[in-house]
Amino acid sequence: MALTPEQQQAVSAWVAAGDNLSAIQRKLAEQFKIALTYMDVRFLVDDLELKLKDPAPKLNSDLGAARTAPGPQEAARDGKKSFLDKAKEKLGLGQGGPTDVPDPDGEAIDEGAPGGVSVTVDKVTLLPGALASGTVTFGDGVSGKWIVDNQGRPGLTETSRPGYRPAPAEAQAFLQQLSMALQNRGY
Repeated sequence: MALTPEQQQAVSAWVAAGDNLSAIQRKLAEQFKIALTYMDVRFLVDDLELKLKDPAPKLNSDLGAARTAPGPQEAARDGKKSFLDKAKEKLGLGQGGPTDVPDPDGEAIDEGAPGGVSVTVDKVTLLPGALASGTVTFGDGVSGKWIVDNQGRPGLTETSRPGYRPAPAEAQAFLQQLSMALQNRGY
């Protein structure tokens, strides 16, 4: 279906305002009485050469860490950034990070790691929706299981103390150790 220039401008304004495809589909139906499928709206946005804004990602994690906006490296790769790149950027690694190195099998991390955090990576991940999994022991003795989901987000699935939230320094140490362990395993 061809849109009038006025309708095209409206769609462009909605995209610029950060609306997602569902919102654009709804607004087309409400304001212009144009019923399009979700896929038709996707094609329309592509035909108009518009770029949808990524919504602020929600952190599905018990770590309480905040997500950061995409950096220049992420923009250069068209938004295709690996978990390790995201974690390194978030933690400021890459320009001389921690010196602790996982053992050759990528299993346990040195207990002398920042914050006293110890991370292990499972050799086989059997959890649905998880790219990687393992265990963590925080400096205060609380242990738990962690996963990295299909979108590269780390999170705790269980802890030895229900409702536990690690201190910010320990959460950062956990992410650093997790990043190094996963990098050593080839993720």
